[in-house]
Amino acid sequence: MKNPAAFLIKPKAQDSFGITLAPLSLEEIYIKADDPANGAVVVMSGMVRNQTDGKPVVALEYQAYEPMGLQVFYQIAANIHEKWSDVNRVVIYHRIGRLKIGEISVLVAVGSPHRSEAFAACQYAIDTLKHNAPIWKKEHWQDGSSSWVSIGACEESC
Repeated sequence: MKNPAAFLIKPKAQDSFGITLAPLSLEEIYIKADDPANGAVVVMSGMVRNQTDGKPVVALEYQAYEPMGLQVFYQIAANIHEKWSDVNRVVIYHRIGRLKIGEISVLVAVGSPHRSEAFAACQYAIDTLKHNAPIWKKEHWQDGSSSWVSIGACEESC
């Protein structure tokens, strides 16, 4: 049997990833994506909103299988570098724990010499993350009820 570690994707040194309990900072993520060769840095910020399908939400709680989640992030970045070879930096961070309305749950940033590549790569990253990452959220509603949902099971509204 081959060593399973041989199949693990290693991130590029210029890219940055994390799954963290700590609040996410737009400024810090932007700085990680910045590079003198960039003509654009596109940042996508996902936040906790106050409703889902018209039902009032008071908080979200995120959990992740971190080792696999990071591997998914690395694979997303590897795919981006392969498809958009001019992309300089890929940055993907996701929060876990309980988040209040308005808090940032995910930040994706892509730095590239050209804006069209940066926009396309950033959209690819968030769409693929939501589909593939082992991250779950528990919606806490105003009526006191709650429910777990895999973010991969979310429709466009998540």
